[in-house]
Amino acid sequence: MNQLLVILTVLSSFFTNLEMKTLKTEFTVTVTEEAAQPLNFPGTITIHGRNFLLEMFNIEAAYDGSNLYMYNPETDELTLTTPTELELYEVNPFLFAKAIAESCTTTEQPVQNNQSPYTLITLTPKDLSQGINRFTLKVRNDDLMPLEASIREGKKTTLLRLTNPAFVPSDTTYVLVPYEKTFVNDMRGEVKNEK
Repeated sequence: MNQLLVILTVLSSFFTNLEMKTLKTEFTVTVTEEAAQPLNFPGTITIHGRNFLLEMFNIEAAYDGSNLYMYNPETDELTLTTPTELELYEVNPFLFAKAIAESCTTTEQPVQNNQSPYTLITLTPKDLSQGINRFTLKVRNDDLMPLEASIREGKKTTLLRLTNPAFVPSDTTYVLVPYEKTFVNDMRGEVKNEK
C-alpha cells in the first residue's frame, strides 16, 4: 500500500472516529504572531460530529446542528444565531481539516516516545488563496485521539492543545435553555409568514 493511501486511510478513520464518538476535553488555544507575545485562551469543549458544547471566556456556547446558542452570564443574555461554515470551523478545527483534506498535499511523521506514540499529519493546501499555509494534526496512534491542531496563516500560528481528552458517553445536550428572566436575542433571521 503506498504511503499516501495509508495517510488518507488514517485521516478517514480519524474523522469517522470524531463523528461517531463524543470527545470531551479541556484545551488551550495559543495564538502566536511574529514580534508579539503569545496569547493563551483556556476552555472546555464536548464535540460529537458537528455538534458541540463550549465554555470559554466565561461564555457558554452550544451548537445543535442548526442553531448556535451563546449565553453570557454577566448580562444574563442568550443569543441564538445560524452560524456559517467558517464560524463552525473556527470553533471546531477538526471540521475544517476534514473540509480541506482532499484539496491538500498530505504528509505524516510518526513519532515514538516513552509515553504514547503519535503521528503528526500535515495538510498543505494546494490553493493558498484562503491564507492557510499549513494545518497539522497530532493524533495518538492507539485510539486516534486528537492531541493538537495547529494552523499556520501567514505570520500567525494558532495552536489548539487538548488536555486529558477522552471519549465519553453521548449524553450531552447541545442546546442552552434560557433561565426564567434571561433576555433572549434571536438573531437567526427567520422569515415569518405575514398575511
